[in-house]
Amino acid sequence: MAKKNTDKLSFEYIKVLDAGAKGVSVAKAPDGKVIFIPNVVPGDVVDVQTFKKRKAYYEGKATHFHEFSEHRIDAVCEYFGTCGGCKWQNMKYSQQLFYKQNEVKNHLQRIGKVELPEFEPILGSEKQFFYRNKMEFSFSNARWLTEAEIGSVGELDNKNALGFHIPKMWDKILDIHKCYLQEDPSNDIRNAVRHFANANNLTFFNPRHHEGLLRTLMIRTASTGETMVLIQFFEDNKEARELLLNFLADKFPNITSLQYVINGKPNDTIYDQDVKLFKGRDYILEEMEGLHFSINAKSFYQTNSEQAYELYKITRDFAGLTGNELVYDLYTGTGTIAQFVSKQAKKVIGVESVPEAILDAKANAERNGITNCEFYVGDMKVVFNENFIAQHGHPDVIITDPPRDGMHKDVIDQILNIAPEKIVYVSCNSATQARDLALMDAVYKVTRVRPVDMFPQTHHVENVVLLEKR
Repeated sequence: MAKKNTDKLSFEYIKVLDAGAKGVSVAKAPDGKVIFIPNVVPGDVVDVQTFKKRKAYYEGKATHFHEFSEHRIDAVCEYFGTCGGCKWQNMKYSQQLFYKQNEVKNHLQRIGKVELPEFEPILGSEKQFFYRNKMEFSFSNARWLTEAEIGSVGELDNKNALGFHIPKMWDKILDIHKCYLQEDPSNDIRNAVRHFANANNLTFFNPRHHEGLLRTLMIRTASTGETMVLIQFFEDNKEARELLLNFLADKFPNITSLQYVINGKPNDTIYDQDVKLFKGRDYILEEMEGLHFSINAKSFYQTNSEQAYELYKITRDFAGLTGNELVYDLYTGTGTIAQFVSKQAKKVIGVESVPEAILDAKANAERNGITNCEFYVGDMKVVFNENFIAQHGHPDVIITDPPRDGMHKDVIDQILNIAPEKIVYVSCNSATQARDLALMDAVYKVTRVRPVDMFPQTHHVENVVLLEKR
């Protein structure tokens, strides 16, 4: 039944049918259109108020629950529904895994349209909370106010915040006191920084007017117990900066790497900035099967360390190496996969377009005493020319782990020209992976598929595919 509500619509007794893209759930309106609804679980029966209408769908929110799904649980985080980071925290973990595997299967079938083997079961994460090794928080002097605060009488004394951006609101920060994504000392450090900054009148950033001292806080942790803290300052105020950094060094003496950036440009990315070391060393160490990988402030490393190990084991298993193979590792980053599989390979050639990442890869290989890995900087679309192949050899196996956009068509053409016996394709976006599989389908058959859950409480899922020459 539908009721008119000014220029919007309200629907009653709508059953939530499925989990959709980007963590929202899916229902059907009486007129047949899809409704996308956040913070509900498939099986819930709800009343819905729409706030956006498009030709083929509505976007809405649940205003009343008539029945709760059997798969629903209580979210543990007080910020659930506002923060936007853990959109599936109200769903049983077994169902999260079900919908993630379903998404991969749907993408490979509907977008890829390739012949598929029986899927191997998705590998769940042993940790469902406190699994991330990297978190970034933003400072703001105009924090997001709760409904209770908005309705309170009088002016609020302190509007400073240190936390996460409200979804789709670039200038609003939700103040976070306890986050369930990263193990301590993460929460302790963030709360101590906020308290000290407030007590000492250190100014929080204003993103609209571009003013204030404190801009962002990054915390990286490792399975080795090492911790990196990086504070990004907007203003170059030596006295205030050293006051805060000395406090952190004294309060948390076990911080392995204490660093800072002075960034006065409009955006807060640090990748084009000079990172300065205040105390300790400029990297932390991660460990995997006796291999050690240095992680600096700008390094890419899988943000779930324990599950990254499981992902790499599956990748190595799919490659089926015997010790005689030449392996090309595309998008090698800091060379973690290349070095991880190197014990079972004759030689591994890692290729990456970011020069700093290749420097890290070479340093890690030297640290680990690995002599059968070589790393090269190059644009994937052009690097695999005849001279490169002649110099380094024809690969028996290619491992590729591209960014979310997948592989450029020219890269796929290069791979098809090289035509190795096997390709192991690791992806964080099964939709673009499916597109790429379709482009290789004439030459390669998909023989194994296994999704891996790297990010519990979210809709994100990794997928590993083995392709073998027809």
